[in-house]
Amino acid sequence: MGIPQPAFYIFKCEQAAPPGMPKPSCVTDDNKGLYQYTAKKLMMEGVMMTAPIVRTSCMNRCAQGPVMLIEPGHTMYVDLTEEKIDRIIAEHIVGGKVVEEYVIAEEFWDEPMSTEAARKLMGK
Repeated sequence: MGIPQPAFYIFKCEQAAPPGMPKPSCVTDDNKGLYQYTAKKLMMEGVMMTAPIVRTSCMNRCAQGPVMLIEPGHTMYVDLTEEKIDRIIAEHIVGGKVVEEYVIAEEFWDEPMSTEAARKLMGK
């Protein structure tokens, strides 16, 4: 018997803009503990094994940050706070229902781009 696969993967942007950069950042002095908070909450709920949290670099949604992406489902949650994370874990991870009001707006998260379209855009 193999090791069971997780039901979810939680990708949490941990990108901090260098000092002096004009654009927003997913990690600031005000929210730099959200990764640890999420990990602790997952452990307290007993779901860390089935929903591990993974640190990522920039996901190119800086103005909506802090952000996290949950797979499967390609669900991006934005403007995270501890209260929002509590609800996302309770309702999405444990309950299986996306928390729609925290999902990124369509104008910032359109359909996925194919590899072929990306290459064409880059002149390849």
